[in-house]
Amino acid sequence: MAKYPPSAPSAEDTALFREAVADATRIVSDRVHHQPPPPRPIPRQRRADERAVLEESLHDLPTLDLALEGGDEPNYLREGLPRSVLRDLRRGRWVVQDQIDLHGATRTVARELLAGFLAHALRRDLRCLRVIHGKGLGSPGREPVLKGLVRSWLIARQEVLAYCQARSHDGGAGALIVLLRGNKNGAA
Repeated sequence: MAKYPPSAPSAEDTALFREAVADATRIVSDRVHHQPPPPRPIPRQRRADERAVLEESLHDLPTLDLALEGGDEPNYLREGLPRSVLRDLRRGRWVVQDQIDLHGATRTVARELLAGFLAHALRRDLRCLRVIHGKGLGSPGREPVLKGLVRSWLIARQEVLAYCQARSHDGGAGALIVLLRGNKNGAA
């Protein structure tokens, strides 16, 4: 074990050291080469995502405001269904059978993942799902991009009967609880 502070080297140690470095030459230069810092990255993907969102918003997608019920909490109920379906969904009568987390996905990837998830759920005859879109805290300007897009995509799907914002312990404003039609008769 080494002692701290170390003791002074012995005369023998000093002689061995000098013998080992006898043919070494002293470095004379006092210059150090520093590279300049790399340039700031260009947020190409973010710019592409923002352009894509703008492009999509200019096309004929179902308007979210028309399908949402009044109030701050996002929800949707397919026309012709009783309001009790949405009320039961909000109250947790339906048990969440599967979920998908879209955090960090680009809008294109998120749309494909959601479509595949819904198709898989229908094949398995699942009725109640949780779709986690996130709250947008990592998005540009801390504005949620996927939140609104996911709602529009769900409204456009015929298999979606209703959705509502998840209760706080299920994800709150960062998730939706979605009710799908059954395979047998298509009703709730």
